[in-house]
Amino acid sequence: MLPSRRFLPSISLLAAFEAVARTGSVTTAARELDLTQSAVSRQIKALEEQLGAELFLRERQTVRLTLAGDSYAREVREALRRISSASLNLRANPHGGTLNLAILPTFGTRWLAPRLSRFLSQNPGVTINLVTRLSSFDFRLDSIDAAIHFGHPQWPGAELTFLMSEKTVPACSPEFFKQHGIAKAEDLLNVPLLHLTTRTDAWEKWFAANGVAFQNVHGMLFDQFATAAQAAIAGLGVALLPTFLIQDELRRGDLVAAIDREMESSERYYLAYPPERADYAPLSAFRGWIIAEAEAG
Repeated sequence: MLPSRRFLPSISLLAAFEAVARTGSVTTAARELDLTQSAVSRQIKALEEQLGAELFLRERQTVRLTLAGDSYAREVREALRRISSASLNLRANPHGGTLNLAILPTFGTRWLAPRLSRFLSQNPGVTINLVTRLSSFDFRLDSIDAAIHFGHPQWPGAELTFLMSEKTVPACSPEFFKQHGIAKAEDLLNVPLLHLTTRTDAWEKWFAANGVAFQNVHGMLFDQFATAAQAAIAGLGVALLPTFLIQDELRRGDLVAAIDREMESSERYYLAYPPERADYAPLSAFRGWIIAEAEAG
């Protein structure tokens, strides 16, 4: 249930407040909103009277947010953004549902995107919007319906549906492989290793799983698998990469297994979503589809 109407200012008042707060100028805000300065000033005054709080400090020809006004501006700006996004989604797809899905970059581009046409052909009324998120977030504070999560089955305030496990393999360019004469797992301690910032201990786990004693494992850092894979192709080192994400590179010979020993990750891929959205039709359809796709491999 919505709060009392007295605590729900009109969009016009909030838009005027947000514009002045963002620009720091009644004049600039009035120009942006196509209103007169006096009209914007009246709206700000009306909002302050409705809230019973001072939002701006007036100093000659300038205005400055109060401490309370600054905090309020941040929340109002996000609320207006979400309303705008919801309206845009509805306008783009007035007859079906919209699914806002957060994806991991390389998983989204290499695995999910090539398959999405099948989902859309089976669900012609659904529109999917993709955004990138590298870590978990609070669904209550974001206009996201679901997210692809890699890790342990832990996400506060969300339900998790298992999708697939993952195996990684040390990969490098054929030229790099020949140049360094890699023949056994221990040889990788003597070549440049490429690391992912979200999996800083991946190489340590691989060496431990293969019985290789090591002191410290150093090397270049990358924030995405795609860039780490390109660096490996360019001969900058050996990257520990998920096999299902580099099938094309392995098939073309752009990458080869430096040591043909796959390691299954202890973490898994999941579809995360807030419990209250579980029965949302577009999400329900997508959940069933992506589970089937993951099982098919």
